[in-house]
Amino acid sequence: MAQIVIGIGTSHSPQLSIRAKDWAYLLKKDETDPRLDYPGLLKRAKPGIQSELGEEKFRQRDEACLKAISHLGDALRKANADMVVIFGDDQHEQFGDDNMPTFAIYHGKSIPVVRDSGVRPAGWKDAERNGWAETADEYANEDDLANHLIRALNDEEFDIARCNRLRKEIGVGHAFSFLYRRLVPGSKIPMVPVMVNTYYPPNQPTPKRCYGFGQAVRRAIESWQTDKRVALVASGGLSHVVIDEEIDQMTIDGLKNKKPEVLFRLPRERLDGGTSEILNWVALAGAMESRELKYLEYVTTYRSPAATGCGMGFAYWS
Repeated sequence: MAQIVIGIGTSHSPQLSIRAKDWAYLLKKDETDPRLDYPGLLKRAKPGIQSELGEEKFRQRDEACLKAISHLGDALRKANADMVVIFGDDQHEQFGDDNMPTFAIYHGKSIPVVRDSGVRPAGWKDAERNGWAETADEYANEDDLANHLIRALNDEEFDIARCNRLRKEIGVGHAFSFLYRRLVPGSKIPMVPVMVNTYYPPNQPTPKRCYGFGQAVRRAIESWQTDKRVALVASGGLSHVVIDEEIDQMTIDGLKNKKPEVLFRLPRERLDGGTSEILNWVALAGAMESRELKYLEYVTTYRSPAATGCGMGFAYWS
């Protein structure tokens, strides 16, 4: 039977690829982002927010994130996995509102990675791209496992959408290309993308459904008739673009103390935008519920007086 050898949770925020000296690009974006009420956020920002800002604070937080992502990459390499299954969200990269599945698995033969999809505005996009490792144009998809997961999860009564082609101009979504760009640069380890609709109502799964989904993924992998070693990754989160430390700490409590009931109580109305990617971590928690949490680092990378930034999370179970 296949063996799950490690579970990794990691933020994939653009801020993780942009060095502290260039965080001003993100501040400029936040001030003009039509999705944000920046003046309103300024009025509601937590007291003492200025203590979170400044060149030295930015440098310290940036260095902590670089150290943490390097630690996760080392752990993944040492696990000697044959492939990686990634819980990630699709942000209209493959699916649109005309067809948005709750859960989908890509089971094509290969995974295209496009260096610059052209979907981000100029400025901070360039700074982010400069932080990426060089990647190949294509990587292997572990389609045998993908097909096994689709069958097994349907047998467990999860309605799994499937696709065997990715949009040529986009390639695999950023939640998944992060594996090669930042987590294990230079690696060519095969992947299975598992797409969870964390972002778009009205069919986002509940935290409880995500936890159960992760449990089912674990059972499916462990029923696969092979001696392959499998790594699981939750990509995204924690809270952003506006940091919500209360939600982050609630999530961390559920993860550290093996309290799924705490994760189930995560308020869905606050799991919006990038913060919704916490649901990928909840799925991973379900898959790794019997394993020991060996490492967890949480870094609040505030970048503006409006409390924008990312609650960066880094963890692994084995």
